[in-house]
Amino acid sequence: MTALNKDARIAVIGAGAMGAGIAQVAAQSGHQVLLLDNRPGAAAQAIDGIDRQLGKRVEKGKLSVEARAATITRLHAVEAIEALADCDLIIEAIVENLEVKRALFRQLEDICGEHCILASNTSSLSITSIAAQLKHPHRLLGLHFFNPAPIMALVEIVSGLASDPALAECLYDTAKAWGKKPVHTRSTPGFIVNRVARPFYAESLRLLQEGAADCPTLDALMRDAGGFAMGAFELTDLIGHDVNYAVTCSVFDAYYGDTRFLPSLIQKELVDAGRLGRKSGHGFYNYAQGAVRPQPAIVGSTQIVETCVVEGDLGIADPLISRLREHNVEVIRRDGQGVLRVGDAVLALSDGRLACQRAKEDGLRNLILLDLAFDYEKASRIAISCQADIEPTALEQGIALLQKAGFTVSQLSDSPALAVLRTVAMLANEAADALLQGVACAADIDLAMRAGVNYPQGPLAWADTIGLSHILKVLENLQAGYGEERYRPSLLLRRRVAEGRTFHD
Repeated sequence: MTALNKDARIAVIGAGAMGAGIAQVAAQSGHQVLLLDNRPGAAAQAIDGIDRQLGKRVEKGKLSVEARAATITRLHAVEAIEALADCDLIIEAIVENLEVKRALFRQLEDICGEHCILASNTSSLSITSIAAQLKHPHRLLGLHFFNPAPIMALVEIVSGLASDPALAECLYDTAKAWGKKPVHTRSTPGFIVNRVARPFYAESLRLLQEGAADCPTLDALMRDAGGFAMGAFELTDLIGHDVNYAVTCSVFDAYYGDTRFLPSLIQKELVDAGRLGRKSGHGFYNYAQGAVRPQPAIVGSTQIVETCVVEGDLGIADPLISRLREHNVEVIRRDGQGVLRVGDAVLALSDGRLACQRAKEDGLRNLILLDLAFDYEKASRIAISCQADIEPTALEQGIALLQKAGFTVSQLSDSPALAVLRTVAMLANEAADALLQGVACAADIDLAMRAGVNYPQGPLAWADTIGLSHILKVLENLQAGYGEERYRPSLLLRRRVAEGRTFHD
């Protein structure tokens, strides 16, 4: 089955921000679109809002006057559900309540012809469960857009237990024809994005709770070292803590209390206090007029370094060598265990162990651990941690070397796998379990995380780049350090390491 043709009539139920956005996407793609809301006049108001938004694009030269007029002409506000009888696709974008959605689709099934595809924009509810009470459950699927729908590229095509694979392909092709980047996923808790993304928030929240660093420092590291568009705290402030916390709780409950999805007490406290983020004026940050944004913590050194010694292979951090040379540091290469020496300091990429533990076990004096960077040649910031009894001069020498290479340096307390590395390892681990369980294919999981939440690289491809054996070692050390199932490595990760394969082989 191919994409719905332009003559197909589309209906969207729910004229809120998401529903209006989906209606706009369909209308801009050439379809006649009916917009229905149970609030009198809401659909017409939504169309007026779309018109104003398109008008702003016209003013900026990003849309022609003709395209704006054609889009608005295709949008039709209706006040009764019976008006949707002749539609070919109906997309529901109403309240996230299972019984309300079930009742709506039962009503639609009685009104619409059997050719009509029924779709839910749910972000968290089971498509299988929504469809269970229908006479023809095969024609209900998930069509999960991301907010704002006209801008965000990703659409998750969600198949429940009874969903017709041919209809899933039709929706996939239709979303693609609408200029979106669709992915297939099974109807499991959180689908792809809302499941795989949980560690992005959870690991920063845990580091904050443990006092490893403050919010601005952790956010800066995720941006400036990790390559993410935003850090966890500024992103949850933007999303809204009521929404983000509710999704985490939903996924946690759906997986029967799996500690990998454990909600944060810090975030719960914000929700209880009504500090929901930007929309309430206060979250992790204060958004009141005149409020001063706190700056990330940095450490500096006045030491002068001109040379360093690289012993062995630095792995994913090997681009540091060329960066140091570009900044006029003489680099001497020797055989060894994968460390970088400057003065009395020893620098090494974290493997998930505490600095104090690794220093003792590997016999390394004055050890400084380096966090992961998405691109060691271009990153502007890097995190370090060190053993508690490091000599102050050695710490300054290590910081001076990183400064010489052009990094802003932020120091965390001695925490397993620091910030970026532990987050990426856990993202890859969750993605590996999703792949193992047949939720989606590796390519679609990576695409979903890039297009849906703007990750710099899909977590599976990122793990392949780092090296699966290193990711496995990090997770094993995290699990041993905390003594928690939360950090248990995925069976698929263990299997691929044993086979000498990558996730994308």
